[in-house]
Amino acid sequence: MQADSDAVVAYTDGACSGNPGPGAWGAVLIFRGRELELCGFEPDTTNNRMELMGAIAALEALKRGCDVHLHSDSQYVCKGISEWLPGWQRRGWKTAAGKPVLNRDLWERLAIQAARHKVRWQWVRGHSGVPLNERVDQLARRCLEEGRGRAASPQDAGSAA
Repeated sequence: MQADSDAVVAYTDGACSGNPGPGAWGAVLIFRGRELELCGFEPDTTNNRMELMGAIAALEALKRGCDVHLHSDSQYVCKGISEWLPGWQRRGWKTAAGKPVLNRDLWERLAIQAARHKVRWQWVRGHSGVPLNERVDQLARRCLEEGRGRAASPQDAGSAA
C-alpha cells in the first residue's frame, strides 16, 4: 500500500429536488495537490441514486487502481458498501427481509469500482462545516440547478435561425 500522502482523497455528494425528482451528484478528487471536480445531472432520480453516482463517478475517473480515501455524508453509501453489500451478494441481491435490493444497477457498478481500488470509506456528517464536504454539496446543487435550467429551456432542434 502506498503512503497516505499518495492516496487520492475524494469527497462525494448527491442532491435531489423532490425524492424522486431531478437530481445531481458531485465529486472532488485531490491527488498530490491537484484537484478535479466532477458532476452530473439526472432529470428523474432519487437522492440515494445520486449519492451512489457521486462515489461511482469519483472511482471511475481514476485511470488505474489507487489508494482512495472516499468521504461521503451518505450512510446509505458508506454502510451499503462496507456492511450490507456482501450479504446482498450472498443472497442473490436480496435484502435480509428477502426483498430485491434497490438501486442494484448502481451497487453493482460501485462494487466493480471498489474492487479496482483500495478504498477507505469515511462517513462525514453533512452540513457540519467540513470544508470539502460543503464544497461538494455546493457543486452537486449547482449542477442540479444548471441541469434543471437546461431541462426547462426549449430545444432549438431543427430551427432555421
